[in-house]
Formats: sequence, structure tokens, C-alpha cells
Amino acid sequence: MKPVTDRYSRQILFSGIGPEGQEKIQNSRVVLIGCGALGTVSAELLVRAGVGRLQLIDRDFVEESNLQRQSLFTEADARSAIPKAVAAEKALRSINSLVDINGIVQDLTVENIEDLCRESDIIVDGTDNFETRYLINDFSVKRGVSWVYGACIGSYGTAFLVRPGATSCLQCLFPEPPPLGSVETCDTAGVLGSVVHAVASFQVAQVLKILVGQTPGERVLKVDVWEDHWQLISAAGARNQDCSCCGKRKFRFLEAEERTHLMRLCGRDAVQVRPSRMTQLDFSQLSQRLTKSGKVRYNQHMMRIQINGYEIALFPDGRSIIKGTDDFSEARAVYARYIGS
Repeated sequence: MKPVTDRYSRQILFSGIGPEGQEKIQNSRVVLIGCGALGTVSAELLVRAGVGRLQLIDRDFVEESNLQRQSLFTEADARSAIPKAVAAEKALRSINSLVDINGIVQDLTVENIEDLCRESDIIVDGTDNFETRYLINDFSVKRGVSWVYGACIGSYGTAFLVRPGATSCLQCLFPEPPPLGSVETCDTAGVLGSVVHAVASFQVAQVLKILVGQTPGERVLKVDVWEDHWQLISAAGARNQDCSCCGKRKFRFLEAEERTHLMRLCGRDAVQVRPSRMTQLDFSQLSQRLTKSGKVRYNQHMMRIQINGYEIALFPDGRSIIKGTDDFSEARAVYARYIGS
């Protein structure tokens, strides 16, 4: 065990933690998925709190547009396009050398989630897409590992804790992911840094409660910092005994029944993305979102989107060809940013 030092003295003085709680925090293992806005803020709070081991998993790299809200990154990181997990690890090590920090540049998938998350005491959601969240939820329920959901868009954010066997899981509250293309993303609607900090603070507070052995209340945070709206909604009794995940223990995301399929297109510097859930996209509605970020043309057969150096050909059933990369993780990230998941 790493020694308790004066650096944690104000946290130890807090009655909810104390010396014994701090010792538990220092012996903890936390996995954080996604080093974007929520992920960077949560990671910094966890490292300053003195968690024993923090594993960071992210597939993306730092861009200039990240700097407004992704608090660990610098202009130098953006100029060099450093992987977010690498840049975050470096920044966090300079904040607290007592914490074992491991940044992993990977996309969380069905194939690697077991290896990356099996030793965690709790998982923190800093992701940017629903497919990954439902995958985390399946793993959490199957392995009995708590996780904290978090999401932000515009000035609005929400978060809640999932304790398998004790609370409702993600599928109890949202049985199905939202329809493809129906939800705004930060790349189409923007996001305020202030709501990111509010939601990440709530997430980390739930993590610390779990690590010190407390039993947090079953509540969902909803906050809109622009409209001055703060709400905690009780989710007690929301657990669904017929839930396909925590009730019937059918792990369709973990067992790859629902999964985005990717294929490189030979000689074209392009990747085909076929979503797990085929749909019928509303091109008119989608174009209203995307024209704020790029150039959009469409007819009844296909939509073409030119955005941030990529050319996206999108078909009514959700299938897409993303030109400008042959990297699966990059293509999946581009699809999640602009179309959804």
C-alpha cells in the first residue's frame, strides 16, 4: 500500500472518508473508458483523490477543438496529434506520482473488454457513443462490477451509478439505444465545459462512495447549466425484473449480437461502417444537424458529407463509407461523432 501523505489531509478530514476510507481509495483500481471531456475531468479528480491504479482507455487523438473542455490537454498535444490516452497519462503523472496510471490507446470492443476491465473495482464512463455504453453495462452486470454512466451535450448533462444486483442497469432505464442518427453529438450541437465539470464531479463522487464502502442512493442527475436547472430523480424501484440484461441475463452487446461491423475498402483509403441496428434514416432531419459542421448533399438514395477532412457517404439503412482513413478505430470514431451509434 502506498503511504497516506499530507497531500490527502483535507480529504481525510472529511467525515465521509477519513483515514480508513483514504486507505481504501489508495488500494483501489479504477478503469476509465474515454479520455474526452468527461474522461479528462474525471481522471484528474480521481488522481488528485489518490486512487491506487487508474487505467485510461481511449482510441482518439488530441485536436485543437478539444482544448475548450478537455482539461488535461495542451496546445502542444494538439499540434502533435498525440493519442489522448498517452497525453492524459503524462499530464496525470505530473499531478500525482503516487498513482499507478496506465494509458491504453485502444478502442473498447467485445474482444478486449475482458482483458482491459476484469481487474477493476469500478468503471467510469467517459465515452462518446451508446454502443460502448451498452457493452460496458453488459460487462458490469455479468461480472458484478459497478459503473458510472455520464453524458453531456450542449448545456445539458446526466449521470447515474449502476450497482449490479442492487440498482437498475442501463437497459432497465433505456431498454434500447436511441434510433440511429436521432441524437445530437458534441460535434453537431456543441458542449459547454461547465456542464462537463458538473457531471464529472457527480460521477467521481459516486466512485469515491463505492470505493470507501458506502451505499449511494439510487438517483439520476439531470442538469442544464444554461437554464439553471438541477434535478436529482430517484430511480429506486426502477429496476426491471424482466430486463433482458440484469433480469434475464442476456448479454447481447457483450456477445456481439449488436455490434458495428467495419471493412476496409481495398485501394480507396476508406472504411465501410455497417451499424449493428439497421434503420431508415431521415436525411432531411440529419442534414439540419450536420450542415452546421460541414457540407451536406443528399437525395433519396444517399447523403454525402464533407467534414473535417473526411468524405462520408451515408445510405438510408445507416451503412456508411468513410473516405479519408483506413483505420477502423478512426472510422468508428468519425461515425459516432457525426451520425451516432
